[in-house]
Amino acid sequence: MREISLDTETTGLSVTNGDRITEIGCVEIIDKRVTGKFFHSYVNPEKEVSKEAEKISGLTYDFLKSHPKFKEICDEFLNFIKDSRLVIHNASFDIEFLNMELKEAGTEVLKNDRVVDTLAIARQKYPGSPSTLDALCKKFSINASKRIKHGALIDAELLAEVYIVMSVEKRQKDIFSSVNYSYDYSNSINRNKELQFKLIQVSDDELSLHNEFLKKIKNSIWENINKC
Repeated sequence: MREISLDTETTGLSVTNGDRITEIGCVEIIDKRVTGKFFHSYVNPEKEVSKEAEKISGLTYDFLKSHPKFKEICDEFLNFIKDSRLVIHNASFDIEFLNMELKEAGTEVLKNDRVVDTLAIARQKYPGSPSTLDALCKKFSINASKRIKHGALIDAELLAEVYIVMSVEKRQKDIFSSVNYSYDYSNSINRNKELQFKLIQVSDDELSLHNEFLKKIKNSIWENINKC
């Protein structure tokens, strides 16, 4: 199964207020293993980045305005994700921004049925525990030291590791919950009662050959047993 761990950075928190995507990062996962293939692009949002967003990502419009607009990287992005399942933390946020940009580019939007929200999974699996990406990395001993600022590709890489760990945990739970550990010892005892043991008589010639063979073995256990 091919899956894509995905993250975005934006100019702010609201599509309705005109905020846009500033960075996209995608990491390929096949059969719950990171392949090393990725897609990454900074995006010219054609507007200033809010101070709050700049503090989080470190991205400024002066830096971003020299990079391609979303419609210019749209085909490359869609070609990378193809029809794969999308793994996103707090998926509703990223999907809303991506679909807004896809509509502006004149392409089909992403459907919710192909999205896995790791935030929802974490809240269900670990109720009452912090479910941020940083908290989950700490919980699973995943090295997040390179995450000085929020970055789409860095976050997609860390999210892929978190998702794989949570997937393995779920698989193990499903396997163990499906195993029937009950054992009917009474049936085992009854079967043992039905066993019939056959006594095999050793001939004198066979016994003589056995004793001659034992003489060739120094300090054999049989010799010591006979002395007891």
